[in-house]
Amino acid sequence: MSIFSIGIDLGGTNLRVAAFTSDWERREAITTPTRVQDGPGAVLDDMCAAVEKLVAECGRGELVGVGLGSPGPLELPAGRLLQPPNLPGFEDLELKTELENRLQVPVIVECDANAAALAECHAGTGKKFGLHSLCMLTLGTGVGSGIILNGRVWHGYAGMGGEAGHVPVYHDGLMCGCGTRGCLEQYASATAIARAGQNLVHAKPQSGSGTVTARSIAEAAQAGDVESQRVYDGVGEALGIGLASLVSTLNLPLYVVGGGVVAAWDLFAPAMFAEIERGSYIYRLTKPADGAVPQAGKTNVFPAELGPDSGLLGAAMLPFFQSLGS
Repeated sequence: MSIFSIGIDLGGTNLRVAAFTSDWERREAITTPTRVQDGPGAVLDDMCAAVEKLVAECGRGELVGVGLGSPGPLELPAGRLLQPPNLPGFEDLELKTELENRLQVPVIVECDANAAALAECHAGTGKKFGLHSLCMLTLGTGVGSGIILNGRVWHGYAGMGGEAGHVPVYHDGLMCGCGTRGCLEQYASATAIARAGQNLVHAKPQSGSGTVTARSIAEAAQAGDVESQRVYDGVGEALGIGLASLVSTLNLPLYVVGGGVVAAWDLFAPAMFAEIERGSYIYRLTKPADGAVPQAGKTNVFPAELGPDSGLLGAAMLPFFQSLGS
């Protein structure tokens, strides 16, 4: 009899649920809009319905458990949402308890960025390079981050370790939703890029109309628009400042950048690497001879391998690792 787990990726826009085998092969998947406006009860109903459907579709296989990757901040391992900015009205929701009571199976709740970092470690960049410790930044609606030490998520004492997206990179910078000014999230997220692009449109109405997104700004930069490239230079500079601090603090062998924005790696990477080198003497001492080639015993910085499935796969990994006692 085959064994499988179910991963849940709870996003502010979409709810994704999938079954995975123990060798990380995806079997069945369900995607549905996250009914945030209908409240926590409706979202929990949708999660449970999807899990039950996948269990039925997987037939005689044995369900190891359910893993859930959620936006933070979270209280872990209790699995309680605190004040998630992307899920208004979900404050103090006992995700783990509610799902276990409804499903009657073990549920592990994890920060979505931690789940993505776990997947990159065991099935993505970390596995590719043979490295078991890394720090990952996920550039999406916000900037999430996760730290993996010796193959395991490092949570901090209250489950909120690794919130690098909310570390200030500019003194007295833009106000962040977390209440702090100058956070990395305000300069390197897709939201921040779209905002900077919208400012260009307002300054130059003749440059075009329609919805401005991080992708549209990237396309303009790739087509030779100098101001759009400057937006991505700013992304790279902010990322470099943040990564320089992480390199000097953590001294890990691998730093991974993922999320939708990483599709524009070639646009922001030059400024990012320049800033890492300027800001971290640890990086200057340990940088690889060729930044495009991983090197053992050096500080490697690379784009993520797994793409948008990393958080979903990482969530599905959690029950397997717990069952193995790791």
